[in-house]
Amino acid sequence: MPSSARIAFFISPHGFGHAARASAVISVLQQRRPALHIDLYSQTPTWFFNDSLSGSYAHHELLTDVGLAQINPLEVDLPATLKRLDGFLPFSEDLLETQARQLKQSHCRLVVCDISPLGIAVAARAGIPSVLIENFTWDWIYKGYSTFDAPFAKHTEILKETFAKARFRIQVQPNCSLQPADLTTGPVSRKPKKSRQETREQLKIPDRKKLVLITMGGIPDTYRFLDPLRKFSDCCFLVPGSNVDMEVHGNLTLLPYHSRFHHPDLVQAADVVIGKVGYSTLAEVYHAGIPFGYFTRPGFRESDVLAAFVQEQMQGVALQGCEYRDGSWITRLPELLELPLIKRNDANGADCVVAFLDDLICQMDGTP
Repeated sequence: MPSSARIAFFISPHGFGHAARASAVISVLQQRRPALHIDLYSQTPTWFFNDSLSGSYAHHELLTDVGLAQINPLEVDLPATLKRLDGFLPFSEDLLETQARQLKQSHCRLVVCDISPLGIAVAARAGIPSVLIENFTWDWIYKGYSTFDAPFAKHTEILKETFAKARFRIQVQPNCSLQPADLTTGPVSRKPKKSRQETREQLKIPDRKKLVLITMGGIPDTYRFLDPLRKFSDCCFLVPGSNVDMEVHGNLTLLPYHSRFHHPDLVQAADVVIGKVGYSTLAEVYHAGIPFGYFTRPGFRESDVLAAFVQEQMQGVALQGCEYRDGSWITRLPELLELPLIKRNDANGADCVVAFLDDLICQMDGTP
């Protein structure tokens, strides 16, 4: 493949889950093809990609998707979501033409979308093959809000038609809606950069202590249940996004929203993870093989699918949203700490996705 060849990734900025999944793929792709130029189109902050990727890329600030407006990690603002959709769809001709022209001028060969409908529409306008990576699409999610069905209907139809324009579809597990796909893989997650021991040493977590990671994904929040955790003297608790700077208070380690620690490293260093059942957290916990105390999101269709996967394929305990707010989930902590680890031998789905993309690139180049 010529050294000047480039591909583009259009990534949903909803939380960090889609950026994490896309970064897992890009990281492996860069290892396999270090000369490949990567253009990232997303409103996910640049620091997130800097933390996840070791190779070079160009980040283009662009609204590629509106997803859902969040009140907090577990609650959605549907009126605000509809307002955002009204401003986003249908795509303007100027937007499609401008972005398609940019892709063609940069000699982009392939567009990969982690559920960004804009990327698929732009690729179609530019005549460039597109690849959709998904475990759900937004039209499927929006149909779950039956009380808002009529206002969402015009948007879900546009999205359904747009997603159908993808030249190739990759479905990753846990998958929410089975569709004809060119590839189906297991969970896709970023890989740890450091060993469990290295991370625990940096956090100053003694070997004899159990480490519990509390994480609510890419949606900022306040944590009101920290004081009761102090009574678990045989455990240490790690809480990203709970403080401006890294601080240690007894058995509590509070980390800023953006810390120097790679999130998969924190998961691998932990003995239990407590958090929202979002895709990227689930995938990282799955590959680490550790128990997962998970909170579902009421009304969010993906939650039920992810929860079922945890129960079938992982060691987990279901927790209610009300337990998160009042801290009563803490009574389930001894149960979680007793669950055994699972040793994983299956491949990370990111490797399977990159093998597929690599074959596409070879076919376009006419190389073996």
